[in-house]
Amino acid sequence: MAFEELQEKITPQNPSREASPARGASLPQDAAIPTPRMPLREWQASKSIDRSSQVKITRLSHMRYQHPDLSEITTFLRDFGMSIAKKAEGKRWFKGYGTDQYVYYAQEGPKKFLGGAFEVESYAGLEKAAKIPGASEIQEMEDAPGGGHMVTVYDPEGFPINVIYGQTPKPAGPMPEVLQTNYEVQKPRVAAFQRFKPGPAAVHKLGHYGLCVQNFAAQVEFYTRNFTFAPTDFLYVDGEAGEKKDVAVFLHVDIGEKYTDHHTFFMSTNPTSHVHHCSFEVHDFDSQNLGHEWLAKKGYESVWGVGRHILGSQLFDYWWDTSGNMVEHYADGDLVNEDTPVGWGEAGHESLAVWGPECPKWFLD
Repeated sequence: MAFEELQEKITPQNPSREASPARGASLPQDAAIPTPRMPLREWQASKSIDRSSQVKITRLSHMRYQHPDLSEITTFLRDFGMSIAKKAEGKRWFKGYGTDQYVYYAQEGPKKFLGGAFEVESYAGLEKAAKIPGASEIQEMEDAPGGGHMVTVYDPEGFPINVIYGQTPKPAGPMPEVLQTNYEVQKPRVAAFQRFKPGPAAVHKLGHYGLCVQNFAAQVEFYTRNFTFAPTDFLYVDGEAGEKKDVAVFLHVDIGEKYTDHHTFFMSTNPTSHVHHCSFEVHDFDSQNLGHEWLAKKGYESVWGVGRHILGSQLFDYWWDTSGNMVEHYADGDLVNEDTPVGWGEAGHESLAVWGPECPKWFLD
């Protein structure tokens, strides 16, 4: 959105209606989402997507990876803000402070991506997923905390996606305090003093993960037709004939009128197929920065951050784990639902963040 257009969308708290630099504004989605745009149900109809035939996923549960050194990755994930939920021979489950039994599963072996895991609304969803060509049989997760069953499906480029059902949630907590903030005029924090303790930024839940793919159109078709993934935003480039070519997409879980994260799954076009990153939610901006300093002092390698994304609005902070996988902390992301229109924006590094360190030139490679 152009700077002049923002002046017409300024929040009521600023009666002068003058936008200024270095100031945020919480815009309604009709003002914030770029044009062109299209109602979600209209987009699905244009693709002849039969919503009744989709595997109905409800949320993202956990990530699954294989690591050559379980001890090394365990130390990293603890410094990243997770704790061990369970140990078994050659296996580890790591939890956050949310209701998920675990947010990360690691098994010993050569470096390998084992996919994200999404919960489905019923056992029938597992049966439907098992009928997708190339899918595994329904497997009982006997060793896993909370139990449940799982099916693994493979997309056209061979990436696994797991769907689970029947896992018993755990009690949440302890939950971090929601801190009050004093502003220029509104000063609710009286005789209360902000104090912080250095340490890992505790993980609440898994938020999203992303893939770089070769056949972008086929991948979008596979995920949005077979599962209840819906586009929130597309990024495009101008083609040789002047047409706009979609090269990246942010997908959310379509659960109707209920609000959910801006994106749970991300894909971008690339000459080689590979995993881009996975991302975990932390409490707030202070947690984000304390976690950044903790990881830096421990000698881990930063990728990019701390900064603020544009699409999704999250505070972000990317790191390399000890096996060479990219992982992210995020906080304060946007929420969307079926009434959020699908938006299109121009691709480019300048569209990734409104502030923060310079984006690495290879970040989307």
